[in-house]
Amino acid sequence: QVQLVESGGGLVQPGGSLRLSCGASGNFFSRSVMGWYRQAPGKQRDLVATISRFGLTDYTDSVKGRFTISRDNAKNTAYLQMNSLKPEDTAVYYCNARTVDVNRTYWGQGTQVTVSS
Repeated sequence: QVQLVESGGGLVQPGGSLRLSCGASGNFFSRSVMGWYRQAPGKQRDLVATISRFGLTDYTDSVKGRFTISRDNAKNTAYLQMNSLKPEDTAVYYCNARTVDVNRTYWGQGTQVTVSS
């Protein structure tokens, strides 16, 4: 059963922008902290950003000022706006949902972001 689906990845030049979307197919979205993670080849999957159901956000230092996480609870969708992209941002980006009422975590299958000239 597919519950989170990412879209919006692709190839972009350094300095460019992409917006990732994460659509949730279930009633858990509004009860969840949403997050974006990324994993580069040969590296660990790392947190990029999170947003609570109240709109509180947190970012890893390397993306602060460049990336913005947001959510639309009516659409069951989370977003990651990525600006001023750098080659080191290249990775597979994964959407994550963690419910706050019960202990459940959901993962999307990932979308590739490649930053290259």
